[in-house]
Amino acid sequence: MTTPIRQQYLNIKKQYPDVIVFFRLGDFYETFDDDARLVAGELDVVLTSRPVAKGERIPMAGVPHHAAENYLARLIAKGYKVAIAEQTGTDPQDGLMPREVVRVVTPGTVVEASMLDARRNNYLAAVAIGERCALAFCDITTGEFAATQFAGSDARGALVRELERLAPAEVLVSGGPDAWHAPADLAVFGATVTPYPAWRFDADTARRALLDHFKVGTLDGFGIAGSPPMTAAAGAIVQYLKDTQAAALAQLTDLRAYSTDSYMLLDAATRRNLELTRSMRGDARGALLSVLDQTLTPMGARLLHTWINQPLLDRAQIESRLDAVAHFAGAAMRRAELRQALKGMTDLERLVNRVIQGAALPREMNALRAGLERVETIRALLADAASPVSVPPVGVAAAREAAAAIAAAISDEPPATMNNTGVIRGGYSAELDGVSQAVREAKQWLANLERTERERTGIKTLKVGYNQVFGYYIEISKAASEHAPSDYIRKQTLTNAERYITPALKEQETLILNAEERTLDLERQIYRETLRQIAVRSRDLLAAAHALAHLDVCLSLAEVAVLNRYVRPVLSDGRELLIAGGRHPVVELSARQEPFVPNDTRLSDGELVVLTGPNMAGKTTYLRQTALIVLMAQIGSFVPADEAHIGIVDRIFTRVGAQDDISAGQSTFMVEMVETANILHHATPRSLLILDEIGRGTSTYDGLAIAWAVIEHIHNHPRLQAKTLFATHYHELIALSDRLPRVKNYNVAVSEAEGKVTFLRKIVPGGADRSYGIHVAQLAGLPRPIINRAEEIMDDLESQSSEPRSVRGERSPAPLQPALFNLSDPVLEELKSLDLEALTPLEALNRLYQWQSALKK
Repeated sequence: MTTPIRQQYLNIKKQYPDVIVFFRLGDFYETFDDDARLVAGELDVVLTSRPVAKGERIPMAGVPHHAAENYLARLIAKGYKVAIAEQTGTDPQDGLMPREVVRVVTPGTVVEASMLDARRNNYLAAVAIGERCALAFCDITTGEFAATQFAGSDARGALVRELERLAPAEVLVSGGPDAWHAPADLAVFGATVTPYPAWRFDADTARRALLDHFKVGTLDGFGIAGSPPMTAAAGAIVQYLKDTQAAALAQLTDLRAYSTDSYMLLDAATRRNLELTRSMRGDARGALLSVLDQTLTPMGARLLHTWINQPLLDRAQIESRLDAVAHFAGAAMRRAELRQALKGMTDLERLVNRVIQGAALPREMNALRAGLERVETIRALLADAASPVSVPPVGVAAAREAAAAIAAAISDEPPATMNNTGVIRGGYSAELDGVSQAVREAKQWLANLERTERERTGIKTLKVGYNQVFGYYIEISKAASEHAPSDYIRKQTLTNAERYITPALKEQETLILNAEERTLDLERQIYRETLRQIAVRSRDLLAAAHALAHLDVCLSLAEVAVLNRYVRPVLSDGRELLIAGGRHPVVELSARQEPFVPNDTRLSDGELVVLTGPNMAGKTTYLRQTALIVLMAQIGSFVPADEAHIGIVDRIFTRVGAQDDISAGQSTFMVEMVETANILHHATPRSLLILDEIGRGTSTYDGLAIAWAVIEHIHNHPRLQAKTLFATHYHELIALSDRLPRVKNYNVAVSEAEGKVTFLRKIVPGGADRSYGIHVAQLAGLPRPIINRAEEIMDDLESQSSEPRSVRGERSPAPLQPALFNLSDPVLEELKSLDLEALTPLEALNRLYQWQSALKK
């Protein structure tokens, strides 16, 4: 037989079958059945049981209500969703308190500050898949809500790249028969993929949801009316929030349609290789963001993170940012004053949105007030300096009014929650003050009661006390009870004493108890009204918060530029890339044993640099610093160089390092080829290509053939001819500069003196003829016997080889060229007839393989 409370739980669980239900029982949130087993295992809490019928027990695991947020955070971090079932009334129904789910917490709908990274957005995204793909996303803690769409043959690839940029906490996908399965690499960012009913993505259903939410008659004003996919994705988010976090919908007051064509596209490999926001080890240290982030506010930190992940393509927009950075870089005193004013400022964006949601706590309101009171000071500093960054006047006025409203209503040191009185400042409400005065007078009367009753009765042992069961009472010993006045009414008999009440005492007790309840009710009403007063100004307050975030980022970039000796880049719409004295922004700061060696980069008109040189000499650092300097320029930052002239780049592609993708069953070489193929398919003449060791994952001849063919393809194909840095150990490739006019050879200089090799870290014209592999192995700490034996083996191999080798084991470039091109007549004729511009890299590789097989016969 099922008990009533068990049935109540089962009814709720039936509505949320795929969600952990936290069921409120007294001071605990309890879980049952499979939920209890899961929670006990994941949270390391005790798994108990509860009887529900004769001989039948159900699993049960609970967490204390006051500590529930910590446990909730751990479950959400693991990708689980939790429904909070609270008691929703005070009147029992059939002997049972009513309960219902008041909120479903999911990774993309978290609002608790303790569960969020203040310096990162927490996005909920939705994708709609069809002939055109669309993406919508929101952050309910800041109110950001936007949508975009993708078309063409690479629509899904573009969608994935945008998801990789956003790194959402949760992605809604259609749960219908044509459901799109999010790529496994989204798991790298910790995204939880949530199937959602297909009908929720129906364009008409989604449109109605958006119209109802925004209370408008058309979606034309949001820029999505002509896009059913964007409508579907945005509408799915609104419906999902209504199902899980209805209160959060109030924060989504606008929807912005945008195009990714306005920004430089960066694929996952490039973000990873350039270590933009995370190092290869997965932490923040060693990433570009760690160098540029001198922001002082959480909203500024989030905006800088967005800028780094979304470089601009519009020169005017970039110049506008550079103007602001230049202004603050040249005004040291004003920059210091503004940074001091921003230092320690609270998260206005998230606090305002908590006010809109009605979730802001009393102490958070005072934190909001402290932040808003700084807005006026910051505006004055900006106005005096004729700054290119400003706070809108409506935002300043709203901040002033909101801060005054909070200061008037909320006491300076309120309790943590609204469960205790003392939140509202004395003198704010006459009614509240009247109730409070009555309580004070009643408590003073009670404080004097013992003394006055002793005087009135002459009983020196008389005491006045209180307990939660009987309330206030007068206690007299048994011996003195016969002297109790006639107005004393016996309330309780103890072994050695009698307890009484009087009509006057009962009246004062009732006044105090009722007044405390009335005070709490009045304070809650006033508090809610104060929240409403702030919420009606939310749009202007958020405009001020966004302006402060922009200011914070510009000040941060200016501070970094001054501290690290960065210069303003000169931008153009051409295709040149001229960097004098370029430096790697991260390596430069972490180099302790030796000073960082700057290097120049000069590329224009589709030039391709073949960069050779030994391992550990600095080739990869040079490649990455070139890409990072371009990216920094296009986010509006000064750059680590003596001088930089940069033609706007539409995309940066990188193929750097070796990495397996075991989950996808791809070897290091396969990953290398997949990334290379992606680059060759999507690069344009305005792109910057950073290629490192193409072909090293296979045999020497295969790898050399691939590298050779890739260089020719980039150089010759009219759709490519992109600026390219191509680092390689195949020294044979330097011969291409004689055959291809836009190929240039550079190498990393090495000094040899008295048998000692020194890497100079300097990029100089010309090709290298040695790799110094055994020398690098020695530096890495390989045992000396192995080094000695390796040198013996290499000498032996060189003496036996029909093709001379250099002293360090790499084939010299000159002897190999006849081996590549002294082909038999049929092969030579076939080569002459090839249309190289129409030949793909894969086709070139296949032809080379066929020729090699023919020559071996």
